[in-house]
Amino acid sequence: MDGLIGGFITVLQPYNVMFCFVGALIGTLIGVLPGLGPSASIAMLLPLTVGLDPVTAIIMIAGIYYGASYGGSTTAILVNIPGEAQSVMTCIDGYKMAQQGRAGPAIGIAAMGSFIAGTLGAVAIALISMPLVEVAIKFGPPEYFALMLLGFVVLLVLAKGSVIKSLIMILAGLLLSMIGQDVVTGEPRFTFGITELADGVGVVVIAMGMFGLGEIFYNLERLGQRSVQVVPIKQLMPSREDWRLCAGPIARGSVLGFLIGLLPGGGATLASFVSYGLEKRLSAHPERFGKGAIEGVAGPETANNAGAAGSFIPLLTLGLPGNPVTAILLGAFVMYGVAPGPLMIQSKPEVFWSVVASMYVGNVMLLLLNLPLIGVWVQLLKVPYKVLYGPLILFIMVGGYSLNNSVFDLGLLLVFGLLGYGLRKLRFDTAPLILAYVLGGAMELNLRQTLMLGRGSWEILLDRPIALGILVVALVVTVLPLFSTVRRVLSPARAVNEL
Repeated sequence: MDGLIGGFITVLQPYNVMFCFVGALIGTLIGVLPGLGPSASIAMLLPLTVGLDPVTAIIMIAGIYYGASYGGSTTAILVNIPGEAQSVMTCIDGYKMAQQGRAGPAIGIAAMGSFIAGTLGAVAIALISMPLVEVAIKFGPPEYFALMLLGFVVLLVLAKGSVIKSLIMILAGLLLSMIGQDVVTGEPRFTFGITELADGVGVVVIAMGMFGLGEIFYNLERLGQRSVQVVPIKQLMPSREDWRLCAGPIARGSVLGFLIGLLPGGGATLASFVSYGLEKRLSAHPERFGKGAIEGVAGPETANNAGAAGSFIPLLTLGLPGNPVTAILLGAFVMYGVAPGPLMIQSKPEVFWSVVASMYVGNVMLLLLNLPLIGVWVQLLKVPYKVLYGPLILFIMVGGYSLNNSVFDLGLLLVFGLLGYGLRKLRFDTAPLILAYVLGGAMELNLRQTLMLGRGSWEILLDRPIALGILVVALVVTVLPLFSTVRRVLSPARAVNEL
């Protein structure tokens, strides 16, 4: 409680409140633009925080995250275009409600559900973090290596689309992470004699290129062919009957989303999909889903915000990002000399508790800020995309150059932007690449330290109970989908149907 109260005292200082407000406002502004979600928003706006105090900068970045997450739901409901994957399920019933003249209640319940989930998530982080840190302190290189390996296994199992493509992206990210100096000997690797690559490729440059420029290039082509008609908004607040229908979905979404957010490869997107399926299964009238059921908006919107909060737990306590957003956040932490992990509460308590407190403050700001500004966001959606994306591209290029005042970084930014665009065109999910890149250096270091401790033998992983337990879980996660596939193939009913 002392730490949490200290976090609120830090966040509520006028200087920090102002930057949290600015982050939430700009994050929402970018998040409202169709096709740009939290990952792209944070990647593009990260240079704005250069020169700020680490605590203030991280509070602002957190505000950008909350704002961008919220903005995606507005686009999904009013225009039927999800701001990011986590808003896909909101489109199904949210836009149907808008067509029925109920866009206001849909946006209102999305905002209130997000606020409730964010608040409960902040409380849960404060309660869970300390016990988890006590366990994490017992981790050594073998345990960390096994945990990262589990993360990659889960990422492959939950991969969107082709598993082979996801595996290629993971390997590409690991190779990118090896550019620069050897983590043990300090010898240069894969630099090809280029001095600027001696310290590797910055995670901010990769993120801004692939999630910023890449997304803009892709959406310019895709959205330029679509005519957007914004549905008018009448009454904003949900009725008493709406609240009665949504009480259960909001409660279940908060718990379910937070638990999914704890998983490697989980987070907001998976939470929203699972929540929608659960609410449809539990509903007494499942035929209403897809036709404007307000529960189909409340459940996924609550779950994706709870999942976003839950994903902070492994990031802050273990230093392990579970999704692209937290991977970019980890890069931001490192950029400001803050190392998330078990010792963060002891070494940087003001940062840890300020992040937790800023979640609550940021959610209150979004609730008070965005509902009155719905009309502004509607007008923004009417502006042609090509007019908006031009300044955004310029903003990204200026931001990329200002990081190190380097023309070389500007060239890398353009390369990764074109790479991100090409991968999207070829239906490659870029999330595994950025995750593998961020974790690659730490995974290699822990692997080599593990082998040093075991005198070159892999048996040390089997001699450590925690590491062995994590490896067993990884094996089970790998094998279970194979069993289900084999059982489906060998099913007598399937054989009869094929005959």
